[in-house]
Amino acid sequence: MFRRDLQEAIEKWLNKSKIILLYGARQVGKTTLCKQILEKYSKTFKIQYFNCELFDVKKFFEISSDNALRYMIGENKLIILDEAQTVKDIGKTLKIISDTMPDVKVIATGSSSFDLANKLSEPLTGRAISFILYPFSIRELKNNTSFINATGELDHILTTGCYPEIFNASKNEAERLLNLLAGNYLYKDIFMYENIKNPHQLTELLQLLALQVGNEVSYNEIGQKLGMNRITVIKYIDILEKSFVIFKLHAFNRNKRNEISKSIKIYFYDLGIRNALIQSFAPLSLRADVGALWENFCIVEKRKLNQILDRFVNQYFYRTYEGEEVDYIEEYNGKLDGYEFKYSKENIKLPKHFIEQYKPQVFKTINKNNWFEFVI
Repeated sequence: MFRRDLQEAIEKWLNKSKIILLYGARQVGKTTLCKQILEKYSKTFKIQYFNCELFDVKKFFEISSDNALRYMIGENKLIILDEAQTVKDIGKTLKIISDTMPDVKVIATGSSSFDLANKLSEPLTGRAISFILYPFSIRELKNNTSFINATGELDHILTTGCYPEIFNASKNEAERLLNLLAGNYLYKDIFMYENIKNPHQLTELLQLLALQVGNEVSYNEIGQKLGMNRITVIKYIDILEKSFVIFKLHAFNRNKRNEISKSIKIYFYDLGIRNALIQSFAPLSLRADVGALWENFCIVEKRKLNQILDRFVNQYFYRTYEGEEVDYIEEYNGKLDGYEFKYSKENIKLPKHFIEQYKPQVFKTINKNNWFEFVI
């Protein structure tokens, strides 16, 4: 049984908060994690799993009667509402359970934070805690498998990613599964809830973003290439971020005239998905985009690690108009750490302006020889 790092954190909060919100992309392992928690607690008290994508279950939890909900829940003390974003006014339902059934604990999962979060933001203030389940992290692989710090393993991860079903698959099977996932299935909620008029444009947008990993993204330039206006591009990128396909980094700026301030970079939560979008599964030795893959890998793994360590940081990149750059900055407790990601290089030219102006407590180059300590 593969134990996810998030399980311990969720179990800790089950004793403090009645409602746990578990977000994450489809196929990332939310259902498996929930069932492992249910199995662990099944000998302690009565529990029940509900698949809210089933029509009858969905309709029942759309009932706003506390008596009807009490009947549905019965004597269960822990319930799982899987894919809860399908339930209309799910926030109201969870609020009723929280207010009228204080002995019932709930884990509600959602593969799209935009729909579930929008319905929850007001009703559950102070009643819930949320987590994001990512594809497997390096830390989890280290704790659960014979994973070692080896270039061969990195080649696999940087090429086909870390989705649970895909990680242990053969190369051909992994590519087939990734192509299916990177098709409509991963974006099922987007098409269902956001009334996307041209799904093909969404795929084209993702392909453009996949080719720009590590580079600054221009909304206007993307719009011109895809025949969209700037507002639509921003909307689509926001939806993709809230469905856990991509995430943004903003530029670090402290009102210095020579520092850019409004640019963004976009990265993928899983490199297998990114590579499937552009149909590029060649080994690292044959790729021209190793630098972009390496940068994406390091940043997303650090993001996973920060969550499990309860380390709340601000994340940025840095560039001046003169061309000085820092790939990744973390702001934590008022102090800065700076990192450059170079797969093969060990030494780089130091960003003189950044170091003189901000005096980071850490500045390192992360390469294939020292990456393990950065992500573990």
